[in-house]
Amino acid sequence: MAKREQRLRGVSASELKEKLRELVKSIVDSDDYTLEAADEAIATLSSLKHLKSPIPDDFPLPPQFRCPISTQLMSDPVILSTGQTYDRPFIQRWLNEGHRTCPQTQQVLSHTILTPNYLVRDMILLWCRDRGIDLPNPAKDLDEVVTNADRNHLNSLLRKLQLSVPDQKEAAKELRLLTKRMPSIRTLVGESSDTIPLLLSPLAAASTDPDLHEDLITTVLNLSIHDDNKKSFAEDPALISLLIDALKCGTIQTRSNAAAAIFTLSAIDSNKHIIGESGAIKHLLELLDEGQPLAMKDAASAIFNLCLVHENKGRTVRDGAVRVILNKMMDHILVDELLAILALLSSHPKAVEEMGDFDAVPLLLGVIRESTSERSKENCVAILYTICFSDRTKLKEIREEEKANGTLTKLGKCGTSRAKRKANGILERLNRSPSLTHTA
Repeated sequence: MAKREQRLRGVSASELKEKLRELVKSIVDSDDYTLEAADEAIATLSSLKHLKSPIPDDFPLPPQFRCPISTQLMSDPVILSTGQTYDRPFIQRWLNEGHRTCPQTQQVLSHTILTPNYLVRDMILLWCRDRGIDLPNPAKDLDEVVTNADRNHLNSLLRKLQLSVPDQKEAAKELRLLTKRMPSIRTLVGESSDTIPLLLSPLAAASTDPDLHEDLITTVLNLSIHDDNKKSFAEDPALISLLIDALKCGTIQTRSNAAAAIFTLSAIDSNKHIIGESGAIKHLLELLDEGQPLAMKDAASAIFNLCLVHENKGRTVRDGAVRVILNKMMDHILVDELLAILALLSSHPKAVEEMGDFDAVPLLLGVIRESTSERSKENCVAILYTICFSDRTKLKEIREEEKANGTLTKLGKCGTSRAKRKANGILERLNRSPSLTHTA
């Protein structure tokens, strides 16, 4: 067992959690699991515990080695002007928040200079070495430092969410603000599997107050920014279901933030598959189609991310994406963003067929003529290249465009390297097809 734990040292918390999740699932789902699988699960759990508390239970930590703020072993002890010793990241965060008193004695500080306490540090190092314990590395990001006060405050707000609607609204508004400006609160959420159910419990009501709904969905968005939360959030069917409900019936700000949360969660490839299977794409397209400026960009960003995996391209096309996108582009709305999605979808045969049916060719040629964005021109000509090689009848429209404006000829000379290749490829196709008469 010790060897297993040693092998797992240095592995990140998120990787350990994923490994533990797979091991526990295999043990629970199988009637004939092996002892080796059970030992591996125990070793993984022990390594997770070691990350949170690197001091074994049988080594009581001397009080003078504990930071008064975090109550954990100090990795970088420093002396405050009052003579009290603290772990640097925790007292520095206290000072950064504007406090000018000593947390222990409440004395007003004569200055905020932190002096390294080399004596205590040497004593801690010696104590750790004698017991074969690794001293934790000092925190590099002060915003990520988690204190017991943070834990207690988060728990008190979660408890408040279980009370009356006015209490819920007050707690939700504070959670929204805290999760926006305090990364440490976002970090805390992954520590307990109970946090998300408690956070979302008010949304289970038949009619949720619109402000409460908005604050809680926005809190989910803020929490989803933290990388360690992304996987567990997407794998929670209740959370994804509530985001979809928010897409359908929230205020416009709630719907926009739900789309933004889906975009953030879809940064992980495995999450793209989960979200795609959930049916969220249809509702993202509805949000895009409605044309609310606040929400359209968030919806488009989420759709683009989801379409980076092949399975979601088919879902997006079946849900009517081509029509929605072309209509928005005709209205000169989010042209660059929507072209990027259309370029992804152009690898799907049904999307190419629909682009032909919805007269996408003149629209794409117009963007190449008028746009100042090289990326948009490149996407347009890449889509046109696919259309032309799928539907020969479209070459007639392109030939007429070339005669009138020389659009592709200009792009073949002055575009990006990829745009030049695609434009010249279409022009070669035109030259090899002098007769474009179409007969039934």
